[in-house]
Amino acid sequence: MSAEATTGERASILLVDDMEDNLIALEAVLGSLNEPLVRARSGEEAMKALLRQRFAVVLLDIRMPGMDGFETAANIKRLDQTKDVPIIFLTGTDADAGYAFRGYATGAADYLTKPFDPWVLRAKVTVFLDLHRKNRQLERLLAREQRQFDELADRLRRIETDMAAGTLPDVPELRDRIRQMEELLHEMRRGRDA
Repeated sequence: MSAEATTGERASILLVDDMEDNLIALEAVLGSLNEPLVRARSGEEAMKALLRQRFAVVLLDIRMPGMDGFETAANIKRLDQTKDVPIIFLTGTDADAGYAFRGYATGAADYLTKPFDPWVLRAKVTVFLDLHRKNRQLERLLAREQRQFDELADRLRRIETDMAAGTLPDVPELRDRIRQMEELLHEMRRGRDA
């Protein structure tokens, strides 16, 4: 498990299958990743779970009663909140050869037939967990950078307002305000290099 995962950010995995035995098998294979495994027994349950929390990856059975895997995937990809969640389709070996094409066309990131190699599944899921963590890290970095840019813009507006009102502070105070902005810019540059 990464250091980030130990600091409270865990990357949940959504397991979608209508068969209890399949869910148990997935949990057995992925349990060693030490990440939250969330079950859904239908496409409808999967959609509810996806709207409640973020997931690093969805393992989605194709053949389910009601909303099948293809329809569930189409709904996932249709919503702004869930469209970027990677989907790995899982289906039985007797599946139609066109299922793989249809799965990728629906937006799947990968496609595995059952019975699958546990090592291959764990390796694929690990890649998506790592990508999820990196994306979250990038989101935090961009949010911090945006706050810093907003602070700089606010400081510049205050200087401009003072200049327009004729209440320009004395030169030492103005220099100090500019020095503070330079320090903030330097900190932003350091953050990008880290």
